[in-house]
Amino acid sequence: MTIREALPNDFIELHAIRVAVKENILPDPGMITAADYELYMTQKGKGWVYETEEGILGFSIVDLEDKSVWALFVKPGHEGKSIGKTLHKVMLAWYFDQTKDTIWLSTAPKSRAEQFYRMQGWKEVGVERNGDLKFELSEEDWKK
Repeated sequence: MTIREALPNDFIELHAIRVAVKENILPDPGMITAADYELYMTQKGKGWVYETEEGILGFSIVDLEDKSVWALFVKPGHEGKSIGKTLHKVMLAWYFDQTKDTIWLSTAPKSRAEQFYRMQGWKEVGVERNGDLKFELSEEDWKK
């Protein structure tokens, strides 16, 4: 197993994972492009992949400009193996090395992701227009 920085040429594998998930489904897979991944990984923030001999099994991308988690997804069939938790830890360590600002994300209510973020110390702070729950995490809460 390797955790490494995500690269623009990882797009095909990352997007395949993103559109394969069973929750937080994209209404249109074409709404996120290779250029979007590249922008978030190289200009707005940074991304990481969890890779094994099977290929990329999960990825995370944080948006430093918007102070948000842009993506954290695990390939279906590989959930519950600490892949998401490992990526989450690496992503937040990098984020809080760059800034002390509280970070936010949104996710579907009653999803595995909602429970995951609650268990990692994220606090629910509201509901987005689309019905997703909004969460925030301060550096202090992350370190607990």
